[in-house]
Amino acid sequence: WGMVCPAETPEGQACGLVKNLALMATISVGSMSGPIIDFLEEWGLESLEENAHSSTLTTKVFVNGVWMGVHRDPTNLIETLKKLRRKDDVHPEVSIVRDIRERELRLYTDPGRVCRPLFIVEAQQLVLQKKHVRWLNQGTTDDGEEFKWQHLAKSGVIEMLDAEEEETVMICMTPEDLEAPRLQGRDAESDSKSDTNDADFDPAARLKPTLGKSAPHVWTHCEIHPSMILGICASIIPFPDHNQSPRNTYQSAMGKQAMG
Repeated sequence: WGMVCPAETPEGQACGLVKNLALMATISVGSMSGPIIDFLEEWGLESLEENAHSSTLTTKVFVNGVWMGVHRDPTNLIETLKKLRRKDDVHPEVSIVRDIRERELRLYTDPGRVCRPLFIVEAQQLVLQKKHVRWLNQGTTDDGEEFKWQHLAKSGVIEMLDAEEEETVMICMTPEDLEAPRLQGRDAESDSKSDTNDADFDPAARLKPTLGKSAPHVWTHCEIHPSMILGICASIIPFPDHNQSPRNTYQSAMGKQAMG
């Protein structure tokens, strides 16, 4: 989703084999893994020699597929790494993947990964504010400093995620999706205050009252726009969501032939 255009692919033998990038997808150019390894060693990474016979639960740490050692507090380590990435102290293209079931933390700094930008959500609210949009339109901040797309990543408003890290986050489609859980949580809170007596509780009821116990989705990111799933050719089709799927594929192929 969002990495490769679902419509822009040839018909026939090459169908699905020749792919085209979606509108905002980019290919990582790679960065140095040395600073990441140095940081890990400072933040409690234990080498394999030290930890060869340890029986305690530890998380394996991999950098570009190479097992570097183990760590005892991966949650804190990941939070720190993500904060540093959002402040541009760690390269924005570095991928941080935690596999809880396998007890692994995988970091990637290599080139050739498909990444795409997403808005960051904190406490069920977008970090993006109206001032950021205004600064982008002006090209400068209120203080007169330059402000462009890359400054959004440096100021922790957007984040570049690759396909593997995308599996570990919760992405909402529109900012309106963030509003529903907030209202839901507020309603549940007011209901729990009003329905305090157990006389109204029906054990046979199909729908049990929530009483504020069931937490809604905790979103971590938000799509920039749902149409960013499409590539260049498919994005200029009017109302592509009202067409049969093959019609979009045909137009994506034929639109390239138009001249003038």
